[in-house]
Amino acid sequence: MSRSRQPPLVTGISPNEGIPWTKVTIRGENLGTGPTDLIGLTICGHNCLLTAEWMSASKIVCRVGQAKNDKGDIIVTTKSGGKGTSTVSFKLLKPEKIGILDQSAVWVDEMNYYDMRTDRNKGIPPLSLRPANPLGIEIEKSKLPQKDLEVLFHGMSADFTSENFSAAWYLIENHSMTSFEQLKMAVTNLKRQANKKSEGSLAYVKGGLSTFFEAQDALSAIHQKLEADGTEKVEGSMTQKLENVLNRASNTADTLFQEVLGRKDKADSTRNALNVLQRFKFLFNLPLNIKRNIQKGDYDVVINDYEKAKSLFGKTEVQVFKKYYAEVEAGIEDLRELLLKKLLETPSTLHDQKRYIRYLSDLHAPGDPAWQCIGAQHKWTLKLMQDCKEGHVKSLKGNPGPHSPMLDLDNDVCPPVLGHLSQTASLKRGSSFQSGRDDTWRYKTPHRVAFVEKLTKLVLGQLPNFWKLWISYVNGSLFSETAEKSGQIERAKNVRQRQNDFKKMIQEVMQSLVKLIRGALLPLSLREGDGRQYGGWEVQAELSGPWLAHVVQTIRLTYESLTALEIPNDMLQIIQDLILDLRIRCIVVTLQHTAEEIKRLADKEDWIVDNEGLTSLPCLFEQSVVHSLQSLKGVVDCKPGEASVFQQPKTQEEVCQLSISIMQVFIYCLEQLSTKPDADIDTTHLSVDVSSPDLFGSIHEDFSLTSEQRLLIVLSNCCYLERHTFLNIAEHFEKHNFQGIEKITQVSMALLKELDQRLFENYIELKADPIVGSLEPGIYAGYFDWKDCLPPAGVRNYLKEALVNIIAVHAEVFTVSKELVPRVLARVVEAVSEELSRLMQCVSSFSRNGALQARLEICALRDTVAIYLTPESRSSFKQALEALPQLASGADKKLLEELLNKFKSSMHLQLTCFQAASPTIMKT
Repeated sequence: MSRSRQPPLVTGISPNEGIPWTKVTIRGENLGTGPTDLIGLTICGHNCLLTAEWMSASKIVCRVGQAKNDKGDIIVTTKSGGKGTSTVSFKLLKPEKIGILDQSAVWVDEMNYYDMRTDRNKGIPPLSLRPANPLGIEIEKSKLPQKDLEVLFHGMSADFTSENFSAAWYLIENHSMTSFEQLKMAVTNLKRQANKKSEGSLAYVKGGLSTFFEAQDALSAIHQKLEADGTEKVEGSMTQKLENVLNRASNTADTLFQEVLGRKDKADSTRNALNVLQRFKFLFNLPLNIKRNIQKGDYDVVINDYEKAKSLFGKTEVQVFKKYYAEVEAGIEDLRELLLKKLLETPSTLHDQKRYIRYLSDLHAPGDPAWQCIGAQHKWTLKLMQDCKEGHVKSLKGNPGPHSPMLDLDNDVCPPVLGHLSQTASLKRGSSFQSGRDDTWRYKTPHRVAFVEKLTKLVLGQLPNFWKLWISYVNGSLFSETAEKSGQIERAKNVRQRQNDFKKMIQEVMQSLVKLIRGALLPLSLREGDGRQYGGWEVQAELSGPWLAHVVQTIRLTYESLTALEIPNDMLQIIQDLILDLRIRCIVVTLQHTAEEIKRLADKEDWIVDNEGLTSLPCLFEQSVVHSLQSLKGVVDCKPGEASVFQQPKTQEEVCQLSISIMQVFIYCLEQLSTKPDADIDTTHLSVDVSSPDLFGSIHEDFSLTSEQRLLIVLSNCCYLERHTFLNIAEHFEKHNFQGIEKITQVSMALLKELDQRLFENYIELKADPIVGSLEPGIYAGYFDWKDCLPPAGVRNYLKEALVNIIAVHAEVFTVSKELVPRVLARVVEAVSEELSRLMQCVSSFSRNGALQARLEICALRDTVAIYLTPESRSSFKQALEALPQLASGADKKLLEELLNKFKSSMHLQLTCFQAASPTIMKT
């Protein structure tokens, strides 16, 4: 059969997109001649003929059904025209699932809802009424293993209803292959859903506007028909009957659904309770979480959770929330007490202290925990210092071992830091001085020195962190940013109030440090009330100078370390005062110790004389003084900020007197050596220096020193001390900045000259008196008479004997010291000439022969000792000659001259020592 009309052509559809069951209006040409002519209608491949309503040849109304394709043509098929075509297309949107309580303008297929409740593979909680596909685009499952995603997004979830929802996880799992254009469409869908939620019920009205219009048209048609019948006001009319029917239907529906609605209300209540639990599970679980995190030490997590709970529920009026929040506050209070206890525990590191203070600050702990920590640290430091002292005192009393106080008596014990004087170094003048002490004693530290070292180490270990804690407290770095902003004004007030208190703390620590050191080393400098607390060492001995110097160096290093912390100088001035007192004490003790050492030098005198007539004693003395001054160099020198030890006149005078006492002690040693009895001197080791060609006499194995020889040796040493040693020592005193050097030199020189003169007079008395005493008996031997005597035949024996005795003195002095010869012989000649002059003046008269004999002997003696004549001896010889009668004739003069020449010729060898030395001899 041939067709009589053209095929249908669809040219428009309104709307051109929508979800299934959307009512659309199709417009076009040749859409059929009537309802019976329309035999087919498909939209996006879905048959919509059952819902189609033919309106005219150009208009058809229908509802879009479920379709596999999301976009397709509208195909109309009629009996008269056959299968048509379409110039437009329709886009099918995926419907949103509507929950039980959601508003809807159309009838909802309940199967979708139940499918949603049972669809557990989507990961959607059964209580959630949100759509399974929030983006509104096709889901394409990822092939990535679920375990890999869980590892990649640790602690997160792909469930968009979860608190830990991860959008990246959801996209990877459901849309890993989706194109960018589709994702842009998904964004549009999300915005549309958000707009619907914001618009409320109006959105549902707009979405079902055609339905409302249809209902309105139906109601209007009914109303018009009723008006036309005129029966709306008649009792028993159709309207009344309809109302009755509707009421009965309503009551029947209520009866039927009462149980269902009751279950619905109960389910709603349960669902709401579960939603509340799910939504506020953070608060309900917080008390238990706080306890667990406190046990694990995760205080940061506790503080963050508390801040979150406080911001959410701090001002809540809900009783349940109030109850749980009160439990949270109780747990936080326990945490505050725990943190404060840990903060005040000692010992503790600075890092832990800052951490606990920051925690307490974030928890808004009452009071000022940072200041409490500073106070606790201060008390702990003082306790450690006191315990350090008590421990060393008990150790000293209970264990008199290597650190016995006996060591403090050993002034030769030197700290290894300062070194010690070499005992093996050869002395300047061949001395063989050696110390018999064991060197192992040098490295045993006395108890009090060990205490000072440990105490200063303790203070340097505690005070830097204490000071840094205060600096952090002042600048606010102890607190978090939130706590700093909230408490900045309050903290600024506290800092101003606490500044003086902290200064007192530092001063108390410094005072305790200084008093403890003074109690150990300078107990007399403590006040009476401080002796029991800071003293108690019960050690009578004084530390040696080197150990005191070591202590000074230790405290200086402590001061430098404290200065590096930028502690104000006024707080550290007390340490400077201690250093000054210790420096002064070190100088005093060292000089006293030097005096004791010098006092023992007499035992080290070996009486070995060198070419210059000296023993090793002056060299030992000079070395001892110089070594003592060198050991004081570090003490006397001023470090930056230190005052001079000699700034106080009292100190200057004390050091000057000690220096003079050193000289006095050595001079006393010389005097003791010069007057020591022969029996007290061990001469088994004594010898003389045989290298000198000028020695007089022979050397025997049983060589021993006489008292006269000791006098000569001491006199020779005195001369060397006056010319060299004392001047060298004065230079060293000046080099080391000692004061009163001129006084030290003057007093020392005066004492030395006094000793020299006294010893010289003793020696002259020992040597000159026998010679002088032998003159008178020798002159008048054999009943010699000046008035009646034979003509002179030569110099008599008494004068030759006197000359031989003088030669013996010369030899003895020359053996010890050539420089003493003129001084000694001049005094001997003075004594002899004075005695000879006295004897001549006592003679009442001389005969001619007697006068000639006397003149011969006086001239012989005068000419022989001419090089040792002094004005006094010349005057004596002159007086003796003036007492004689003048020579009467030239024959007498000639005879006198001949006899003198004969005398000089016969005693030429003996008289050689009275001749002036040649330049060669003088050089040697």
